[in-house]
Amino acid sequence: MLKVAIIGAGAISPSHIQAYLKFSERCEIVAICDIYVDKAQSRIDQFQLTAAKAVSDYKELLGLDIDLISVCTPPYTHAPITVDFLQAGKHVLVEKPMASSLQECDEMNEAARKSGKILSVVAQNRFKTPMMKLKSVLESGLMGPIVHAQVDSFWWRGHCYYDLWWRGTWEKEGGGCTLNHAVHHIDAFLWMMGRPSELQAFMSNTSHDNAEVEDLSIAMLRFPSGALAQITSSVVHHGEEQQLIFQGKQARVSAPWKLKASSSKANGFPEPNVELEQEIVKLYEELPEVAYEGHQGQIDNVLQAIETGAPLLIDGISGRSTLELILGIYKSSSTGEKVTFPISADDPFYTREGIQANATHFYEKKASVENFQDQAITTGSSLKTGR
Repeated sequence: MLKVAIIGAGAISPSHIQAYLKFSERCEIVAICDIYVDKAQSRIDQFQLTAAKAVSDYKELLGLDIDLISVCTPPYTHAPITVDFLQAGKHVLVEKPMASSLQECDEMNEAARKSGKILSVVAQNRFKTPMMKLKSVLESGLMGPIVHAQVDSFWWRGHCYYDLWWRGTWEKEGGGCTLNHAVHHIDAFLWMMGRPSELQAFMSNTSHDNAEVEDLSIAMLRFPSGALAQITSSVVHHGEEQQLIFQGKQARVSAPWKLKASSSKANGFPEPNVELEQEIVKLYEELPEVAYEGHQGQIDNVLQAIETGAPLLIDGISGRSTLELILGIYKSSSTGEKVTFPISADDPFYTREGIQANATHFYEKKASVENFQDQAITTGSSLKTGR
């Protein structure tokens, strides 16, 4: 029976708690930590975690008999908390984004390497049936080489969203919608396409004058193959309609699932390639449903990796790659320059200090509240029907 502690009792923590409770025969939550200890106790009471204690300082847990830590705190705290627990011999599952800088990612990955413990970064969208099936369809080769991809990471957040004390600043949140919302879809996109060679990007703050960070960004990417892609990250899109579209030479597929395949007429104009569409549909429909979706799927994967040594789907190297692309978007948007990859250790956007000094500051944060009464949040589309 693995012993689990959760660091941070905010809005995302119930997703972790409920997922661990799904596997109650394999693990047990023994502690919840939050700087507001009453919030930690409230989560314990809410989910009737009889074996758990509430603490205010995570360092109290470093020397205890705990196997796995879920880090659910604001982004600027991810690196120090993760490194401390890895060095203390604990496995760590850290919420997105992995950290606020590539330097911190490298420190986290080095701590995992030295300790021999697992470091996984939350990217729960990979553990959704439409996403797993889409990945398999792309890998089948039936679509031919990918020539264009489109990521629409559309979210909507009200003006007061950025009043929460740690949101809306480069120092504490580390960025805006590109880092903290589109990270889900950017991770899945990289999982399917690999790293681009270069990008050009723009960002703006159109609707949240209580935040330093962006609420809208658009990036254009080029891949070594010649393929192009575009990523839109937003918290100003009503309806929160989200999708990933991949155009191959032979067919187009997407999540939510949609398929079109074309053949050429003698004059070069298109006609439906019904035979190929049927072949792709057959493959898609025969692929299995995932056993557990979202956070449950990722926590099951982490538990299996600890229990049996099974492969970890999302490790710290993968988490770093996602952050590198996001920081490329921030660098290009802030400097007006085209960005090439990889981003080197001497780049101003490699460190937290460099990002804070060089990223565009749109507005000054005007309000700060400790907590919101309403803890209900949206965590993205199911990708099955667009919602």
